[in-house]
Amino acid sequence: MDIVYIEGLTGETVVGIDKSELHDPQTVRMSLAIGVATLRACATDRIEDTINYAAVREAIHVLLASHGVQLLEALAERIAQMVIADFGAQWVRVVLAKPAKFDDVDAVGVVIERRRRGANRDLGWIGRGYVVG
Repeated sequence: MDIVYIEGLTGETVVGIDKSELHDPQTVRMSLAIGVATLRACATDRIEDTINYAAVREAIHVLLASHGVQLLEALAERIAQMVIADFGAQWVRVVLAKPAKFDDVDAVGVVIERRRRGANRDLGWIGRGYVVG
C-alpha cells in the first residue's frame, strides 16, 4: 500500500449548525492520507500513474464552495467518497477541523476513514501508528 497525502489544506466554506455559521464562510483545515495498492508512478515517473494531489486539492476547493451540508462529519464523508470515486483511492483518511470555532480551543473536528467497496480487507493495518498532527 502506498499513500499520497495532503497536510494542512485550508479553505473557506459555510458549515455548521449555529445560526452564526450558516451564512458566512469560515476557515476549515484538513489533512488527507490517500491509499492505493501500488503507485505505478514509482516505476514510470508519470503523473497519470499516481494520485494527483493538485487535482484532489482543486476538487476539494470546488466541493467546499458547493456541498450544502451542515455537519463536519457529512462534509468529511463527501470528501472521502469523492477521493475514492473520482481519484481511484482504495482507502482514505480525512481529518477535518474548524480551527477557530472556540477562543479557548485550537480546533474541533472529525477524523474518518473509508475504504473502497470490495477493496482488500487486509488494509486494516493502515491506520495503525499514523499520527495526526
